[in-house]
Amino acid sequence: MTVKIDLSNENSYEIYIDKLQSLSFDRKVVVVTNPTISGFHLDYLKSKLSAKELSFCIIPDGEEYKNMQTLEEILESCFLAKLDRKSLLVAFGGGVIGDMTGFAASIYQRGIDFIQIPTTLLSQVDASVGGKTGINNKFGKNLIGSFHQPKAVYIDSSFLKTLPKREFGAGVAEIIKMAVCFNNEFFIWLENNDLREEKNIDIAIQKSVETKAYVVSIDEKEQGLRAALNYGHTFGHVIENLTNYKTYLHGEAVGIGMCMANALAVKLGFMTKQDEQRVKNLLEKYDIPTTYKITDIEDFYEHFLLDKKSSNSKIKFIVPLGIGDCKITDEIKKDDVCEILKGF
Repeated sequence: MTVKIDLSNENSYEIYIDKLQSLSFDRKVVVVTNPTISGFHLDYLKSKLSAKELSFCIIPDGEEYKNMQTLEEILESCFLAKLDRKSLLVAFGGGVIGDMTGFAASIYQRGIDFIQIPTTLLSQVDASVGGKTGINNKFGKNLIGSFHQPKAVYIDSSFLKTLPKREFGAGVAEIIKMAVCFNNEFFIWLENNDLREEKNIDIAIQKSVETKAYVVSIDEKEQGLRAALNYGHTFGHVIENLTNYKTYLHGEAVGIGMCMANALAVKLGFMTKQDEQRVKNLLEKYDIPTTYKITDIEDFYEHFLLDKKSSNSKIKFIVPLGIGDCKITDEIKKDDVCEILKGF
């Protein structure tokens, strides 16, 4: 199965959803991965990948390492391998690896090519597609970064066999996000099918990638429609930041954030209590957390202002309109947001 992302300026590329094919490059290649992924899958990758010169950069595993220090480790590997502007980086891992490798590729010698070989469900259905790259800092998530599209994405669901249950659930949260925002029929299908079955997860990956490819093709730099993919993220990023990226996986924080956005949508009359419960039930089916204890509502709200989507001190929220559609707005009153935060 191949999905194409149509973009201008020769940025278009293909997403291949199948067993990993043999890849051969007549140029220098550095593979960026972490100890967990390399322990499980590096031998398999080596059997599929050949290059003029091939080297590996192993960086620490975890969202808390998605920072400037680790970025410099990747860049140092590029310099030690003497990469030039025709060289290639390979992101082999989850969303953290993909974001940092893509960002390193975008700034090394003012930009070189990279490809994505995502190994987690979250990165396969969302993070590897669309060219968003970046790192976190103390002010928030992905506040330093760039748009830098990969040359190709290779999605092989067999990597998911070694994925921990929580990581799987974190990826499912992003799949549910796509359905709530854009596709009511897909949401109903998710309610009636178990993604822990191999045949079903392949269908869900394909549907999610097709949805994201459609959105990115229309709005590559997030000037409009693409912002809808941040449903659950405005709240979720605050939760991640307040817990120092150590308590929740990204998809888990997004799951809680979706529940907060849904509560806001119900309060504003955009969503029924019944649909709010359907989303919560689907998240809980995969043990994705749906509750969070806010200790300081004012502090939580202030963190919204560091969100990349905010401008002129106006906070942009993505609220669902039932299931299958959503609204992007910066017109929601602070009192309404704080009122729903009191419920958490």
